[in-house]
Amino acid sequence: MGEAIAIGRTGIQAGQTPFGCAIARAGELVATAHNTVWLDTDITAHAEINAIRAACRALSTVDLTGCDLYTTCEPCPMCLAASHWARIRTVYFGATIADAAHAGFHELHLAAAELARLGHSPLIVVGGIDRTACSALFSEWQHGPRARSY
Repeated sequence: MGEAIAIGRTGIQAGQTPFGCAIARAGELVATAHNTVWLDTDITAHAEINAIRAACRALSTVDLTGCDLYTTCEPCPMCLAASHWARIRTVYFGATIADAAHAGFHELHLAAAELARLGHSPLIVVGGIDRTACSALFSEWQHGPRARSY
């Protein structure tokens, strides 16, 4: 989760939103990414989507079986679906969707674990990992000069 937090902070410093993601396989870091919605003018450029794209390129495959995804905030339905389709093994997240909504983001209030269950996904979802440190990214971002949500 430390890598996800660090890249999330890099995103904040680059004028982006406070979300970071890291993907690892067998304990080895495969890819990291932060949210680039504003940079790319692309509402789908979430940290998880960017990291999955980078991991697929790094491994030359769309099948990320055996990979684990670490994200600073609970994945939205789009990011959870992408994790499922990429065959990510486990999604670990820190802050919750409620935390993101409290920070001003227009969230769908659907718990990632519940969405995985309803979709009969084998994806394992584990929340609350380093939640305090992940939630602190929202405060850092809100007090920065370029804070704007979507």
